[in-house]
Amino acid sequence: MNMISFNDITRAGYTQYVEIDLGSATMIIMSGQVAIDAEGNTVGKGNFEQQAEFIFSSIKKIVEKAGGSINNVIKLNNYLTDISNLTLFKNVRDRYVNTSQPPASTTVEISRFIREDLLLEIEVIAMINKS
Repeated sequence: MNMISFNDITRAGYTQYVEIDLGSATMIIMSGQVAIDAEGNTVGKGNFEQQAEFIFSSIKKIVEKAGGSINNVIKLNNYLTDISNLTLFKNVRDRYVNTSQPPASTTVEISRFIREDLLLEIEVIAMINKS
């Protein structure tokens, strides 16, 4: 039995997420999500909030495609190029996650990403219980 399955959402040399069959649950581990659309264009250049909305919308779609909901997200690793955007980040995040039972979260300021116009990246772990 293959416990790890790779998805069909791939980009130049990596996969967007993997699903790990744990028997009674499926764990989803997502690569860092950034504001790059299907055509390879940066979404919301210079607009932190627009990039955060795009990323959380992408996270939601991936978890739903795997059979869960955004409430199945248990861990976020957040990388921001400017920590002064933390309040904006929290405002967008809180429109998506269950704020009464939020995921564990780590936020780090970094100097830059692979593209200079990217302002944040989010890695995700989700756990989806099987019925």
